[in-house]
Amino acid sequence: MMLLLNPKNYQERNYPDERSREIMLKTIEWFENKGHKKMKEDFLTPEFTYDFADFIKREKIFETLFLPEGYGDKGQYYSTYRMFEFSEICGFYGSAYWYMYHVSTLGLDPVFLGDNEALKHRAVEVLKGNPLCAFGLSEKEHGADIYSSDMKLYRQADGTYLAKGSKYYIGNANEASTITVFGKIADTDEYVFFVVDSKHEKFECIKNVIHAQNFVAEFALHDYPITDADISSRGPKAWDDMLNTINICKFNIGSGAIGIVTHSFYEALNHASKRNLYGKYVTEFPHVKQLFVDSFCRLGAMKLFGLRATDYMRAASADDKRYLLYNPIMKMKVAIQGEVVHELLWDIIAAKGFEKDTYFSQAVFELKGFPKLEGTRHVNMALIAKLIPNYMFNPKEYPEIPRLTGNENDDYLFNQGPTRGYAKIQFHDFRKTYATKELPNIEIFKDQIKAYEEFLIGSGMALGEQMMNDFAFLLGVGEIFTLIAYGQLIIESAAMENIDDDLLDQMFDFMVRDFSAYGVDLLGMPTTTEVQQSACQKMIKRPFANAARFEKVLKDHVYSLVDTYAMTE
Repeated sequence: MMLLLNPKNYQERNYPDERSREIMLKTIEWFENKGHKKMKEDFLTPEFTYDFADFIKREKIFETLFLPEGYGDKGQYYSTYRMFEFSEICGFYGSAYWYMYHVSTLGLDPVFLGDNEALKHRAVEVLKGNPLCAFGLSEKEHGADIYSSDMKLYRQADGTYLAKGSKYYIGNANEASTITVFGKIADTDEYVFFVVDSKHEKFECIKNVIHAQNFVAEFALHDYPITDADISSRGPKAWDDMLNTINICKFNIGSGAIGIVTHSFYEALNHASKRNLYGKYVTEFPHVKQLFVDSFCRLGAMKLFGLRATDYMRAASADDKRYLLYNPIMKMKVAIQGEVVHELLWDIIAAKGFEKDTYFSQAVFELKGFPKLEGTRHVNMALIAKLIPNYMFNPKEYPEIPRLTGNENDDYLFNQGPTRGYAKIQFHDFRKTYATKELPNIEIFKDQIKAYEEFLIGSGMALGEQMMNDFAFLLGVGEIFTLIAYGQLIIESAAMENIDDDLLDQMFDFMVRDFSAYGVDLLGMPTTTEVQQSACQKMIKRPFANAARFEKVLKDHVYSLVDTYAMTE
């Protein structure tokens, strides 16, 4: 069993078609042929990833990954599972490549969520000539306030429109031919999604607002002509399409972060295993052993959660919207865990992590941005917290969902409908999942969950107001809830990936510690009541230490990876 991505020893993901496997292998081959040295030169320059765009176009990769069934070639299907793996591979080699991919799918999805069938087929043809797309949502003066928009369509006497306004933080907008722009129709104030081309004479790419390989543009439209043929949706449908696009695409953030940290893990492990200090190799020091085991377990948990969350994305339907919890966890929790792992690795390699020739120094810079994309930690947690009552106390029976690596089209993602009724979503009983394992640290974790239930019951109806009036308190309550859902999917995924009990129990060692840390944070908050404080104290537990288990995980899962991957120079 190989849990982490290793491009030098590609693990089959059981796709039903050769094309899926071919995409992953050709992408890996392209990066390895480019080599570490040239990639670092491009990163330091910084050079926009034109070469990657050419590769994507030549191999028709976005045409295969992005298009739903009924568009593109015969047998085409949209699979979140393939998107997960491609995103992870791109992240593994560099966030600029990942970002080119990520913002292209963000830019194309509003078209396929929209009502304009002719525009969908037009977008397919455009994609063949230029695979780069862009998502024109954010504005300089409004930031995350997506209710406000100064981008307007002004109706003309002949029934056409002129688009005026500007957008900010728009990836790929220097080169994209399909840029979906979110704005309002000036005379009615209704929302609208329409498509523009960066090469049109009325389109002005003002500047790249960051100093990096990715081009994150500020652009302006100066009386850009728009007809009904360019409009994908309007009114409440445009609003829903905007949010549903983010629902689909923010999943990429977690998988991209997994890729980045995996590459750094190999680099740190290879370096430490050859570094001899005070007569010992660095990997022999007890604190380094602990740092590596924690790093591997956290990274493995990220991967296990992501794989299982992918199944829920693929199985989504009007009657099963559980993905709307697991998706923001993938975006927020997994990306933040990536930062945690990277800090642990940095404590091992120390000054080496600053060196310009390492992948690690690049990852330090790039990884920081991931948790801050597509909604801040607070925005995502406010969303997640609405699901606490139903998840914890109102379960529903669902058919068992297997690992979904097949060629079924993820139909529902492009037909999510109105973004209403979020708090009414129900979940399968997490207790049944936890009951499938009786490992020492999972048993301790179950006791912590009981203390959290006591916290919620003791809080009563006042909890909602507490959270809305104090965002620090909201994060405290939400982080613990997130950890419970995180652990549930890790257990489910571990069974599917045949993870041995020693590794799973070692993973829950850090989960118990994290639960305790969140409990301490919540205990110390000024708005926490005495009843809540009592429950918080019960959340604080010590994990079950087992030296034999620790050494087995270290030997079999961590140090066995020494020199198994190093990027081609």
